[in-house]
Amino acid sequence: MPFISKDWRSPGEAWVKTDEGWEKLKVLEHNMLRQKEDAEKNESSTSSQPHCHITIKCTREIAGFNELDEVVKRLDFRNAVRDVRRFNYICALLDLLVGQQMTALSGCTQRVLLAMLEEVASYATANQHNPRALRRLLAKLRALSNAEQAACWGGTLGSKPLWRQHALTIKRIQSNAGDFQISEPLIATQPNFLQLPEECIREVVLRLSDHRDLSAAADACDELTAIVNEQRVWRELTRFHFTKQQIDLIRVKCNKKDWREIYHALMRCHGVSEEMQFAEMLSLCRYCCCLFWRSLGHPCIADQCPEFRARLQEAGGISPPSPVPPSAFLKFFSL
Repeated sequence: MPFISKDWRSPGEAWVKTDEGWEKLKVLEHNMLRQKEDAEKNESSTSSQPHCHITIKCTREIAGFNELDEVVKRLDFRNAVRDVRRFNYICALLDLLVGQQMTALSGCTQRVLLAMLEEVASYATANQHNPRALRRLLAKLRALSNAEQAACWGGTLGSKPLWRQHALTIKRIQSNAGDFQISEPLIATQPNFLQLPEECIREVVLRLSDHRDLSAAADACDELTAIVNEQRVWRELTRFHFTKQQIDLIRVKCNKKDWREIYHALMRCHGVSEEMQFAEMLSLCRYCCCLFWRSLGHPCIADQCPEFRARLQEAGGISPPSPVPPSAFLKFFSL
């Protein structure tokens, strides 16, 4: 007869009742410690380093597992929404999770994701930022609002009080962000965007990384249409998303000289690299197995242990961290 320990149903974690529900004690202590560090560093320019150890492969010696809600809290995703560099990454992650599939996630994970989504809606409406991503997430919410109709052993996965809370949160998000529109600047605001020198407007357009934004800009007015139609704009966009070898191959194969046509031909062949869509992404340290925001860094064993660093130098130097797109991030969890 197999031996079943007292903790066969769970890892034996300690849980604490909070105003937002039950929380793991170790996660709660971690968040309290980070808040204390942030308060101490509030007067300085140094920021905290949210990071989280991740189990990449389970073995007999390492029988760990990763929980999405715990990792999201340790990496401070909710506050990361307010950073314009990380906003699109958070939206892309929510786009993969929010919807009918959320009914299969744990109650803690559902609550955390909806809190992130509410933060996204609040930031986007307050700062007039990325309406396309917000509208796409609101469309996913419509499917989630009918989640109680999805049967799982006779009902939804989760208690009725939990889903009542979810329904209130969803209704609040939809009411606050449902009528979100980009408002025109006040007439008294000077200078207007179109009053800037043409060179300045062109530099702004050259920094758009999505062809849909270029098309929308071209539809706005004749001045932007002329700039968007310039070959330089599409050449720089093509070089940003694709390698020289890919560009040369498609130019020879399709015999195209127009950079807009070259860009769309490459899009049909290769698509856009997921890593090129975000100003900042999560990274995975090869030595600590930690996930972290690259701009903030993390306390790495290679920095803390001189002997380990010396061995790395002898072995050929320190390897850079691996970028983790949203789709790769979700592979660390059993979803």
